[in-house]
Amino acid sequence: MRLDAHQHFWKFDPYRDSWIDETMGVLKRDYLPSDLKPLLTTNSIDGCIAVQADQSEQETEFLLHLAEQFDFVKGVVGWVDLRDKNLEKRLEYYSQNQYFKGLRHIVQAEKQDFLLLKDFQNGISKLSRFDLTYDILIYPFQLNAAIELVKQFPKQQFIIDHIAKPEIRNQKISDWKIGIQLLAQNPNVACKISGLVTEADFTNFSPSDFTPYLDIVFECFGEDRILFGSDWPVCLVAATYQDVLLLIEEYTAGFSEEQNKKLFGGNAARIYKITE
Repeated sequence: MRLDAHQHFWKFDPYRDSWIDETMGVLKRDYLPSDLKPLLTTNSIDGCIAVQADQSEQETEFLLHLAEQFDFVKGVVGWVDLRDKNLEKRLEYYSQNQYFKGLRHIVQAEKQDFLLLKDFQNGISKLSRFDLTYDILIYPFQLNAAIELVKQFPKQQFIIDHIAKPEIRNQKISDWKIGIQLLAQNPNVACKISGLVTEADFTNFSPSDFTPYLDIVFECFGEDRILFGSDWPVCLVAATYQDVLLLIEEYTAGFSEEQNKKLFGGNAARIYKITE
């Protein structure tokens, strides 16, 4: 089963989705499973993981409803307030849904040490009981906090989104590299090869721009802890779905069949516990 481990759906709301600025005009419309299905079929992708783009339980309900309607939506990484005093009850409620696989918070919009806040970490401590993953969405300046977080919860499965968003457009790599190396030393951390094109120069990039970053990720995380994700439709500000997929397929052209099976589905199925 070939899986896209990271994409989004939404019904565009200019107030709620104010993060979509004028440079992202192509995103200012609805993006739903009916839009994604032809792209998956054309590119021989069997299913996807839908990831939250809004921090509300309404978003989680919306994505779970889509997963129940469309069989190619194999799982949902939703949002629940991890600092809520009633968190366990909310997790008990959502965990009854077979498509609810994990949680994410848009930490990239928070302060540097947000991941180390006591109430947030208290929430993280409850996820393993429900066998839920946690996707870490950060910028490089938040890597140190992420390293401390994953060390404190060795039994919790973490997934780094978008390889921690290095500044590819400016070819900044050294500090990010150190952070990735330290993160990868923790066996409970996996990494998504996703969101790369939107960290590059939207209008002027080449595949070689990404090679140094991909080299580091594959060297650090190995074949068992890397997941392919398109980040569709956000990727459309810089590239088509097929462009994003081809970028990674060409990079891994020399990999074994088994390695590619893991990257393009096997690891996502295991980590998010996806079954046919």
